Amino acid sequence: MHTSFPTLDAWLAYCERLHPKNIALGLDRVREVAQRLDLRFDCPVITVAGTNGKGSTCAMLEAVALQSGFRPGVYTSPHLVHFEERCRVGGEIVKAAELLPHFEAVEQARVQGTEVALTYFEFTTLAILRLMSQSRLDVAILEVGLGGRLDATNVIDADCAVITSIDIDHVEFLGPDRESIGREKAGIMRAGRPVVVSDPMPPQSVLDHAQAIGADLWRLGQDFNFSGDKQQWGWAGRGRRYAGLAYPALRGANQLVNASGALAALEAIRSRLPVTAQAVRTGLAMVELPGRFQIIPGQPTLVLDVAHNPHSVAALTANLDAMGYFPCTHAVFGAMHDKDLAPMLGRIAPLIDRWYLTDLPTPRAESAEVLRQKIEALPPAPGVPRELSVATFANPQLALDAAVLAAGPTDRIVVFGSFFTVGGVLQDGPPRLNAKHLGT
Repeated sequence: MHTSFPTLDAWLAYCERLHPKNIALGLDRVREVAQRLDLRFDCPVITVAGTNGKGSTCAMLEAVALQSGFRPGVYTSPHLVHFEERCRVGGEIVKAAELLPHFEAVEQARVQGTEVALTYFEFTTLAILRLMSQSRLDVAILEVGLGGRLDATNVIDADCAVITSIDIDHVEFLGPDRESIGREKAGIMRAGRPVVVSDPMPPQSVLDHAQAIGADLWRLGQDFNFSGDKQQWGWAGRGRRYAGLAYPALRGANQLVNASGALAALEAIRSRLPVTAQAVRTGLAMVELPGRFQIIPGQPTLVLDVAHNPHSVAALTANLDAMGYFPCTHAVFGAMHDKDLAPMLGRIAPLIDRWYLTDLPTPRAESAEVLRQKIEALPPAPGVPRELSVATFANPQLALDAAVLAAGPTDRIVVFGSFFTVGGVLQDGPPRLNAKHLGT
């Protein structure tokens, strides 16, 4: 007799209770259940690891595959509002009801014979992988949750691995520096198969591992590169070039690096997934990904970004800088307490006039009050003296409401930090702002 639930919410609540830890690294338990499920893919699998740029790279791969007439499946995490966002098949988010039989199957396999303890992430990953494996896909695109070597997605052998930018994050699990973190990410490589490294300065540990296992290394700057001017950009790889490409629809400083890695991956598996030049052009021009430097036009302008480590906040800062002049920038911010908050806040603080700090609905979150203390402890920015305006709120929506009330029509509001922060203001879809005080 195994457990069964009628709704996805009930299954998710059950998964949260199953294992004492949110994160328990190690593949033995997941591999055991995957074998009981006979989990296998009969299409090429691209696995994407990295600290930043994973979601964007997956979205670009998906968009080009769709434009070529293929049926891609994508697994990403975490989600912004609804769990189902973690899985897309043929460009569409799966429905909750479609996931239920796969949760059921994972539970059956988990308790068959010796019971196996699975974390929430491991259980839900297996359910989504099983759904994808039975969805007649032309390509499966898997975003690694954490690290690579010991991540639940790594029970599937990638036909092509992609490693995006590597930065310091999740130190308690992955190690204290880029070399040790790189070593964990490198665990998604497979002998004799392509690995695309789109980090312009990859840790030596990544290159060493590729050589040690005999992976086919595609390295940015050597095996593929990109160039661009203000109007358009071009890509060149082994034996193929694309010229006069429109900039990716995803905005921001790092997106050409991500797009270049995606094109290299598609080139590396061209014999199994031949995409057309037109699909590359159209796919990159149309790609969408909520919460990645997402600008929502209105008065005031609203920017949403899930930047939550020093590297991604540096990119967000550069992108905000490039937007031009705004009389006042309001920031809604909430983050996890295990993040490297001081350098993040220090980098972006000179651009922020007013802070709206929020608590988040998870025990891992830093309290708004502690965030306030950290901001007030920052050294003043050289040059312009500014009044520090900091307020705290119980949730992201209340913080955004306060920012909207205080903002003028030509100001901008930036909502950034954890997925919980951005997701908290997207509960009812992207907010459309219309300032109350347009001239009478």
